[in-house]
Amino acid sequence: MQFGVFIFPTEYTIKIVDLARSVEELGFESLWVPEHTHIPTERRSPWPGGAELPREYLHTLDPFLALSAAAAVTSQIRLGTGVCLVIERDPITTAKEVASVDHISGGRFEFGVGAGWNREEMRNHGTDPDTRFGLMRERIEAMKAIWTQDEPEYHGKHVDFDPIWSWPKPVQKPHPPILVGGTAPKAFDRVLGYGDVWMPNRIAEPDWLKDRIAELRERAGRHFPVTYFGATPTDEFVAAIAEAGVDRALLQLPDAGADEVLPLVEQYAELAARHR
Repeated sequence: MQFGVFIFPTEYTIKIVDLARSVEELGFESLWVPEHTHIPTERRSPWPGGAELPREYLHTLDPFLALSAAAAVTSQIRLGTGVCLVIERDPITTAKEVASVDHISGGRFEFGVGAGWNREEMRNHGTDPDTRFGLMRERIEAMKAIWTQDEPEYHGKHVDFDPIWSWPKPVQKPHPPILVGGTAPKAFDRVLGYGDVWMPNRIAEPDWLKDRIAELRERAGRHFPVTYFGATPTDEFVAAIAEAGVDRALLQLPDAGADEVLPLVEQYAELAARHR
């Protein structure tokens, strides 16, 4: 199994370039960052992780800028969004950002996407939460057209544009891997509809996950890759998700300075070495 780490990069955490160097030097496969453009002050949507929203959600750097900086100081590790909230983004602009990071990194970008949970945040971007899954599908389909065609166009219910020119195209062909998050009953429709990898998160317990991975691969008719976002950093949990069929585990780092984060990166590297 492969191992990566993720962090909410902020103005007060370890510098993303210092973290990226350490992650690569210690042999990790990948580095990931999440996205929140903002958090509404009168948020009513419950955070899936508990009662109180952690402060890093309010301070997160733009993921494409953070990953571009990480790409500039590394040469091997994969660099991914976990996840990009495409329902809050213009697809033409986002297609350009994805292609740009893939170009800057020499073809090391991975595009984790999700529909999000914060309805107030969505509405501030003009997105109706009730239509977010259809919107996400169309925006990803439109981006695929931009990445793979010289004169792409797209005409859907939510996304509509006539032929355009947009370069660069991604280094990876036909485009960077698209990882689709979600554990809801209809998640596999989205994963198989426009994704390349399934990305379940920490609410997925190993016993439940094993049956779901088997179902996914049966529906796909092949070995469909699975990346687990937010794996518990213990030997027992890592062994359990490996047995369930997970291909890659992503371990969370705290929103803290280098003095706290770097020793933890070393501990995670030792854990990873025991389970590769």
